[in-house]
Amino acid sequence: MHKTHSYVLPPSNTYNMSHHLPHAIPSTNQPAERRDSTRSVMLADIPALADCPLVDDSPLSHRNSISTTDGFSNDSPASWDGDGPSDHSPAAEVDVKIQDGSHHPFATTAVTSPKAFRFNVIASHGMEAVMGEVTPKIEEIDDVDELQSIKPVGVETMAHASSTHPDSTAAPVNVPRKRGRPRKHPLPAPGGQVKITKGRSKTGCITCRRRKKKCDETKPACLNCQKNAVVCEGYPPKEIWKSGKQKLEDAVRTQSMVARSLPLLIDGIETEIDRRFLDHFVYGFSRVLTLINDDSNPFKEILLPMATQHRGLMHSLMCLSGSHLSALDPEPKLKERKYYHFHRAIRDLKENITTSSGAVQEPGLLVEDPIIASTIALSLNTICEGETKGEYRPHMDAARYLLTTQAPRNEKFRQFIVEFFQYHDVSNSITSLDRRPALQGGLRLPDFVPHAQAGMFLGVFDGLFNYISEVTRIRDRIRQRSNEGYEPAVDYQILGDAVSIDSAIRAWETSYAPNTPNYYLAQLYRQSTWVYLYRTIRPSRPSEKIAQVVDDGLSFLDQLPQDAGAYSIVLMPLFLLGCSAFVPRQRERIKKGFETLKAYSNLRNIEPAFKVVERVWDVMDTKIEESWDWEKIINDMNMDFLIT
Repeated sequence: MHKTHSYVLPPSNTYNMSHHLPHAIPSTNQPAERRDSTRSVMLADIPALADCPLVDDSPLSHRNSISTTDGFSNDSPASWDGDGPSDHSPAAEVDVKIQDGSHHPFATTAVTSPKAFRFNVIASHGMEAVMGEVTPKIEEIDDVDELQSIKPVGVETMAHASSTHPDSTAAPVNVPRKRGRPRKHPLPAPGGQVKITKGRSKTGCITCRRRKKKCDETKPACLNCQKNAVVCEGYPPKEIWKSGKQKLEDAVRTQSMVARSLPLLIDGIETEIDRRFLDHFVYGFSRVLTLINDDSNPFKEILLPMATQHRGLMHSLMCLSGSHLSALDPEPKLKERKYYHFHRAIRDLKENITTSSGAVQEPGLLVEDPIIASTIALSLNTICEGETKGEYRPHMDAARYLLTTQAPRNEKFRQFIVEFFQYHDVSNSITSLDRRPALQGGLRLPDFVPHAQAGMFLGVFDGLFNYISEVTRIRDRIRQRSNEGYEPAVDYQILGDAVSIDSAIRAWETSYAPNTPNYYLAQLYRQSTWVYLYRTIRPSRPSEKIAQVVDDGLSFLDQLPQDAGAYSIVLMPLFLLGCSAFVPRQRERIKKGFETLKAYSNLRNIEPAFKVVERVWDVMDTKIEESWDWEKIINDMNMDFLIT
């Protein structure tokens, strides 16, 4: 069975095919409405244009235009019976000429050239009855472009039809224009169409683009993310296209803006951590370095203003403050910044020492004084760090050299720095075998010796530290005689010098008012100086004299308020009392004094000092005679630090 299509033929004499299909077209004597209804004819499916062209290039005759089916010709008697088609129902191809569009009742536009249609008519049983009731229908071929390429059938082609049908005309008509809106672009050739891939949208939110989901682009957060219970990360910033010239101009503008940024107000104060160091130095750390913890503290009144004019000194002070603060707060950033200031201070110190001698000094700008202050600050840094391998030595040696070769310009600074250096220098001689005070090397005090109460440290300006230096020299002589095998180790000359020092200590009086923290501190220093002398010339064994002096010294220590500035210089006398504590009950009080001192100042040289005292106690309990030489004990422990 054939699949059929319908074509619509307008009523015209041209469509009279009774000669070929006697039963295909109803009689013209039918009523008007019948005639109108017979404008459509059931036709067979037109073959594909590529396989069966509608029109041959050569003129066609009627005989050539008839196709055969199953080997039979359409006009062969064998293929037809009297009433209808046989079992092999032939399909006849008929060439139909369509008149010009102006005569076509359905034409919308005029076609300039006549065209020809070819269609098949399938005969079936009862054709007459079917054609009497069913309106034949003809449909257009879809591809208008191919219709335009069909050659019109000339008069020669329809010669046979004209001779058979005298009434038929040979004038061709144009194919009607396809209904609907015309195409803007022609259809692509079959097989040559390239699929164009659409680019992915780049305006969706970041979350949807990462999840490869379609985004509804709702602002500020898309609804797709809310529906899927995910956090919408928003939309990427819009990038404005810029030419290469514009990008170059923006880069130049950015560089110029950076170059015009505000400079540092103070060299060395560069970050937020540096500002923390500065605040800690002013409000916390400076009070644990001297007796004075108010606004007249020399670290705030003298050194800090000097550091604003000297970058190297500011780095030294910030390193010092950072070392102390990092002991309270072990934050890695604080330690990292502390080391940065340390290395900058060392580098600037070397550069200044190298170039200061030949450089032209700027009027009114202190240069040598900040260099000396930097060396002192770096030596104090070893105290804050708790270093015990002699790291303080190069800084103390540099300060000694600068103070003995050139006098500081600022007299107020000179008074402070000489006192400060001598305090630490003399104290250092108590715990080392080879470090001796610079007082013996010609470093003299300022010409104007202020009142003792004006000093930043106790015992320097009032002469007490001179007695300590003399006791140190006596110890060196006794140690030398003992090592050489002289007996007794204390000869008459040493004994005479010791008696003179004893008389001076007994006559020494403090200028501080009684019942004040500094008065108790002065008495503690007096007791510890006498203990130092007694332990030097007397054998190392327990006695009532030494026990009494140690007890009195600890009583003065107990009188100090725990927040008193006097605790800033308590370590040295406490160490001397500890090395003379033969009685166990005294050791507990010594231990408590170290704990109180550490809670006040948090300097990390307190812990190694107490370790030395504990080692001396162990030697007292086993080899009592060897406990006399605690300097040698410290050396055997491979320790070397400032006990200040």
